[in-house]
Amino acid sequence: MTNTAARTARIALVGDRSPSVVSHTRIPVLFEALAERDRLVLDAYWIPSEEAGDEDVVRGFDAVWVVPGSPYRSEAGVLAVIRTARVEGIPFLGTCGGFQHAVLEYARNVCGLTQVAHAENDPDADDLLIEPLACSLVGHEAVVSIEPGSLAQSVIGSERTVERYFCAYGPSRHLDTLRAHGMRFSGHDEDGHVRIAELPGHPFFLASLFQPELSGDGSRPHPIVRALARAAVKHAAQAQGQPV
Repeated sequence: MTNTAARTARIALVGDRSPSVVSHTRIPVLFEALAERDRLVLDAYWIPSEEAGDEDVVRGFDAVWVVPGSPYRSEAGVLAVIRTARVEGIPFLGTCGGFQHAVLEYARNVCGLTQVAHAENDPDADDLLIEPLACSLVGHEAVVSIEPGSLAQSVIGSERTVERYFCAYGPSRHLDTLRAHGMRFSGHDEDGHVRIAELPGHPFFLASLFQPELSGDGSRPHPIVRALARAAVKHAAQAQGQPV
């Protein structure tokens, strides 16, 4: 007999919630669709960036999504949440600003590049890891090529996708160092610029410069959002000692 019971998980949405940020208004719609279409219920809690600095703030959650809307009021808070999710194996998704800060956190805390900065937060820094894009992607759609055998490819189910952006900053320097320390850049645009990052060996750690939450009208959640929900439900089941 097929189990039709809804599966529930707790997810932390980290960012400075605003009705003017399209993603913030879209995400609740996506969660409603996941519950209705996939029986995946995400019990969501919004955590403002300035409240995210405490390492314990996302412990007990089954997933963390660092949402768009940068510059965040507290860069340090966002980086602390990402580190906790990375170190403790909590399923993680970062989109747009969340992608940028996931790369920044890894560079500083894993690669030892303690002085790298985000140009949106510290434009006068000597070593900018996240720089203004040569061509702003605000409001654009673009092709992303995905590496075979990657988490991104297994989630999206294709080696090519067209995605929506709302972003003006991206990673540029130190990419070889990030790769050497274990970060995989599994998606690139047609010019070869990084658009997806993931961490092999982590239960689920995926970050995209594009915004999957803006795909379509919200009635059919993007595969990345659905995959995060499934990873969260799996995490919740394991925490409760239930069959996955």
